[in-house]
Amino acid sequence: MTTDTELPRVAHVMAGAAAGGAELFFERLCMAQAAQRLPVLPVIRRNAERAARLRNGGAEPLQLPFGGRLDLRTGPRLRRALQAFAPRVTVAWMNRAAQFTPKGDWVLAGRLGGYYDLAYYRRCTHLIGNTRGLKTWMIEQGWDEKRVHYLPNFATDLAHTPAIWPAGLPEGAPFLLALGRLHTNKAFDVLIRSLRHVPRIPLVIAGEGPERAALEELARREGVHERVLMPGWAVDPGGLIRACAALVCPSRHEPLGNVVIEGFSAARPVVAAASQGPTELIEHGKNGLLAPVEDATALATALNEVLENPTLAHNLAQAGRATYDSTFAPAPVLRAWQDFLSTVEN
Repeated sequence: MTTDTELPRVAHVMAGAAAGGAELFFERLCMAQAAQRLPVLPVIRRNAERAARLRNGGAEPLQLPFGGRLDLRTGPRLRRALQAFAPRVTVAWMNRAAQFTPKGDWVLAGRLGGYYDLAYYRRCTHLIGNTRGLKTWMIEQGWDEKRVHYLPNFATDLAHTPAIWPAGLPEGAPFLLALGRLHTNKAFDVLIRSLRHVPRIPLVIAGEGPERAALEELARREGVHERVLMPGWAVDPGGLIRACAALVCPSRHEPLGNVVIEGFSAARPVVAAASQGPTELIEHGKNGLLAPVEDATALATALNEVLENPTLAHNLAQAGRATYDSTFAPAPVLRAWQDFLSTVEN
């Protein structure tokens, strides 16, 4: 049996935004590793809500400013904290964290969730990508394949989460669901245009961002505004996912697609545009459906297939759940992280 003294010490450094897929997975991973009794130090940009969630999950965080060029305090404080904690591995999550995180008596790994500028990671001796596509791309950029690693995200198991219907819809009513920041990359405009060819069913877009006004205007121009609900960020996205008739990921650019994995977890049929991440996750016709990027008509066709064929919807959902269990559940992902933390060397 493994003892605490044999468990690898890990520091995770995150200087990201208040909300986002990478930030939420960072929290889940820190708390899950703490629950495994790994010695974990989460270092975060000051954020009271994130700090409280981590603390409640058993991972006591260090909060630092992670400011701009004039921030002369974060670097020295981070170095002292890492020296005191003495991790075996320090993981710098995304560009800003990689800029601030120093070399030391630890393995320094940069964790990427997208096709970032690798110049930010020049101090790192290893890189981690959360998709196989990212790993391949980093090797193509000149990194030694022995120093590039694929460690997938895990999603919360939503199989037993109670279904929750959004305000404005009666309980039990079918609806389509899309989740994410209201940004052009997410292609919610394509999804709204597709709704003209998907009769009757409401669409819920749960998220917030700079494209809200443009999307609301588009829904009016397309004549579907009465069927489009945009309630802002969801307090309980898992409940919405469990309730929806189909989960939709129409993104133009999506390096991973956490929402696809969440749909698999909840055993809901998933329809996605064939951007980078969903193409890696979905085997078309087996555990989900793919439509060409930017093609509202093809997206509508795929949605209608799911909505009009209950057997297909059921089979897709069950196959998606099997994909989650084998690859994206906490147990297999935490085993992969444990192996990486225990064996990686400078």
